[in-house]
Amino acid sequence: MSENVQAAGSKLENMSEAMLARLRAVPILSTVPEQEIRCLRDGRAMHLAQGEFIARQGEPAHSFWILLSGEMRIYQTLPDGGEEILNIIPAGTAMGELPLLSNTPYSASVRATEARELLQLDEEQFWNIMTACPEVRTAILGNMAHRLQKFQSVVVQQEKMASLGTLAAGLMHELNNPGAAAVRAAAQLRTNLMRMHQLTAKFSKASLSDEQKQCMFELQEYALAKEKPLRMNSLEQSDAEEALAEWMEAANVDDAWKLAPTLVSIGIDSNELQCARDEFPGPFFSDALNWLEALVSSMQLVSTIEESIGRVSDLVKAVKSYAYEGKGQKQSVDVNESIHATLIILSHKLREKQVALEKDFAPSLPALQCECSGLNQIWTNLLDNAIDAVAPGGHIRIRTWEEESPASGSNAKPRHYLCITIADNGPGIPLESQAHIFDPFYTTKPVGVGTGLGLGIVQRIVEQYGGTVTFSSVPGNTEFRVRLPRERS
Repeated sequence: MSENVQAAGSKLENMSEAMLARLRAVPILSTVPEQEIRCLRDGRAMHLAQGEFIARQGEPAHSFWILLSGEMRIYQTLPDGGEEILNIIPAGTAMGELPLLSNTPYSASVRATEARELLQLDEEQFWNIMTACPEVRTAILGNMAHRLQKFQSVVVQQEKMASLGTLAAGLMHELNNPGAAAVRAAAQLRTNLMRMHQLTAKFSKASLSDEQKQCMFELQEYALAKEKPLRMNSLEQSDAEEALAEWMEAANVDDAWKLAPTLVSIGIDSNELQCARDEFPGPFFSDALNWLEALVSSMQLVSTIEESIGRVSDLVKAVKSYAYEGKGQKQSVDVNESIHATLIILSHKLREKQVALEKDFAPSLPALQCECSGLNQIWTNLLDNAIDAVAPGGHIRIRTWEEESPASGSNAKPRHYLCITIADNGPGIPLESQAHIFDPFYTTKPVGVGTGLGLGIVQRIVEQYGGTVTFSSVPGNTEFRVRLPRERS
């Protein structure tokens, strides 16, 4: 309290009838006998000027007050220096007992909006009445309990609203990835169809032999039979693309390096294309391969649209069951396929940052037997964080494998776990943040970029599966490891 406010106080050595009447009108003292109200006679009548403080946030507590006239304002100072008004205190309010009883500093500041009058008891006087005046003590403690209950109700409601807002923001973020993927796939599909139309019109004007038609038909049948891209490790895929691109370039195929990744994704190599090279002379061979690539790409784009719409449907179902989450039917989940689907949804973010993706999927990874949902959300959050962490041209590594844990008892059987690691070469998680990264609402991302819920959600889903999620992080290598029991015991 400022010195001029203290100097303005006058001690109530003999409480006047007028002061007694004013204190009797205070709500918490309305049922206290007159004799006990006189316990407050050692207090000081204080007169505050506009803008003066009786408490400052963070300072130790030394006084208890009763506001006799007017109103006062409680507010908190925010980290950015701004002020947030928490409450307006009306006349007749008793305050200051909580920090005195708990021996804690003020959690907020209290300031007069205009000239006010209060009754002040210092710390010693407060403890004297708490010891010697049981009716006043009961009134003060009852008022404190009522205030705490009201405060807790407000906090719970604020948390509910914050959770609802965060859920909505998170849902929009989750919906954005499949929604954007579907829009881009549809636009590319339209381009492919126009390209196929132009090439088909070109073929129709040429006199194709039966052998040429048969060759195109066989390639078309082969392409249509491959509903999804093949899963290959990064090195294997890169070598296959390079070999096919060089072979096509030697055959004077236009955009050979652009066509190679799509054709390799369904297992086509130079042997598969030899018939087309033999049957189509000159530029017709390039046109045939461009038409084939457009067909394969279109089929994959349709799968991307289906996958995206399916992800949106899954998210809608998840939101509908958010308030009442239960276990579903037991199901078998292909973890490699689950990660692969997530990579398709996030492929645009990988392309935008030109991220080098290294995949090492165990070829014979057993299916995960579970009764929970949300597996894709684990990969989405971990991969999204990794993409955000790396610099343009960065590197992300994904690996899956199975490991066996020895039996712990004489009759126990060894347990089998599916292990997944997602690592990046970003700057790493600051050491001071590593203990908090799974805490709700904690984020190291800039304001407005991260909600701080992603890793908390990952941990919750992994624990629902009966697994664990751990991490290690140093500059240049951050790795998250998810370990899931193949079957719940």
